[in-house]
Amino acid sequence: MDINKHIIDQRVKKIIQEKPEWFDDINDENRKVSRAFVLLAVSTYLNIELTEAHSMLTDGGGDAGIDSIYVGDTTDLELPVTIFQGKYKLNLETHANFPANEVQKVVNTIWTIFDVDKDVSSLNPNLKAQIEEIRSLIGDGYIPVVKVVLFNNGLRWNQEGEQHLINANFPKDQVEFEHINHESIVDFIQSSKGIKASLRMHGASIVENFNFKRVLIGKLNVVEVAKLFEAYGDGLLENNIRRYLGLNRNRVNEAIQGTLLSEKKDNFYFKNNGITMICRKFSYNALQEKNWDISAENLQIINGGQTCKTIQHTLAEHPNEDFSQVFVLVRLYELSVSDEENDYLINEITLATNSQNPVDLSDLRSNDKIQRTLETDIEELGYNYRRKKDVASSNDSVIPLSVAAQAIYAIWKEQPHLAKFKRKELFGSLYERVYTNDLNAAQVVIAVIIYRYCDSQRRKISLIEQYPHIPYSNYFISMIIGQLLLKRIGITLNQLIHKNFEHTKVYFEQNKETLFAEANQILITALNRLYNEDYTNLNMERLSAAFRRGELYTSISYK
Repeated sequence: MDINKHIIDQRVKKIIQEKPEWFDDINDENRKVSRAFVLLAVSTYLNIELTEAHSMLTDGGGDAGIDSIYVGDTTDLELPVTIFQGKYKLNLETHANFPANEVQKVVNTIWTIFDVDKDVSSLNPNLKAQIEEIRSLIGDGYIPVVKVVLFNNGLRWNQEGEQHLINANFPKDQVEFEHINHESIVDFIQSSKGIKASLRMHGASIVENFNFKRVLIGKLNVVEVAKLFEAYGDGLLENNIRRYLGLNRNRVNEAIQGTLLSEKKDNFYFKNNGITMICRKFSYNALQEKNWDISAENLQIINGGQTCKTIQHTLAEHPNEDFSQVFVLVRLYELSVSDEENDYLINEITLATNSQNPVDLSDLRSNDKIQRTLETDIEELGYNYRRKKDVASSNDSVIPLSVAAQAIYAIWKEQPHLAKFKRKELFGSLYERVYTNDLNAAQVVIAVIIYRYCDSQRRKISLIEQYPHIPYSNYFISMIIGQLLLKRIGITLNQLIHKNFEHTKVYFEQNKETLFAEANQILITALNRLYNEDYTNLNMERLSAAFRRGELYTSISYK
């Protein structure tokens, strides 16, 4: 019996039990299980909540072999797109490969999606809306960089499937395929468990006690780094602030690999910034002069995760290369201090040492004073404000930091286009505009409730057929509803506090359909005013662009 398959099966069935409304359009129990598996895999891979994963679903009839699409923030005229396709075997005792014919289907779909001249009218509305948004960005000059994640509760695709990828002849720097399965998902779920690992240092190392802490500086052979990741995987990166960016179209990682494979690879130690690790405690044989074996408890890598993963991939792809004289600098900090001080220090070290690649700053902001205060205040309102990423939850009382930031900036700061398309900047250059000193728990929770409701409406086929803007307008409608709600309650934003929170929440829940309908009409009027014609005459790419560029914002009137 494969215990990991049973763990995943239990979690999949729990999702169906906790969120039956997510499966109302499906009568077949097997398809419900397949969709729940997609939700679990996508939320795990992207490290997002199940609710957000649900909003990205494109499965069903006319899905062209795509279950979900995630469009990342644009940077340097690059458009990151992640495509997901999953297959779930109900018989947990089988060990089937990912179907080769499904690999072929996804290959064909990729050539269709990113060629703006190809017809997509036969696709289902949710998928079509995503594709038109992608094509609108391509029309603005962005170059798509595609990662295709194929996942199942079995084995990787076979040689026939691999041949389909070879025959596709995708540009190497634009399309990458990856396989994950039940074991990968369980590894992530269990990554919060402390890792006790051994590090075999090479040559002389330095250990120094400083300010009630200890630090070790030494060098590690890259083969040892690869072994470390083979043994513990991405669990070593739980506290790291980036996912692996891959080699394709990532100049830093390409340079790392280039150095590892060059004739002067022995100089890798001098050309790389090294790896920064933390642990609760480390020990070694102090009577030994050099070549120490370090035993580290609760080991984590907080900087250099990209280096480690590139080393792992490079060594796996070149098994006959000699890396015996290739080393990397290692800094190991023993942080045996209080949890709060420990978190603060980790964030300070991480922020100071991460400079090679763009970072996801939300984790670094999670220990700010305002975030800790909001966590406490929101708990008093009966909600769980999750400042740090954790195993995904389907509980509506859980409010992730990232969701809160988007809701606040779209609704109360009235910047819906930036909230959607500049998500990373919400914790960077826009952070002080999102989390102002006068922001309180009631405002955060009400914003999230509005945002989640509007996002749930975005997937309704009946609404999409009647109002073509629905797939793109949820951030704008959320903003309009927020302003209408304050007017109906008869308060300003500053007056929305814990004392009138329950009244405001109840009013919204009782009147949300009416508020949505009114906001929808306000938006339609603004669209028609902007284009001086019936907006339904616009093609989908122009309609998508209207929301992305913020052109619509100045045309909205609440009168």
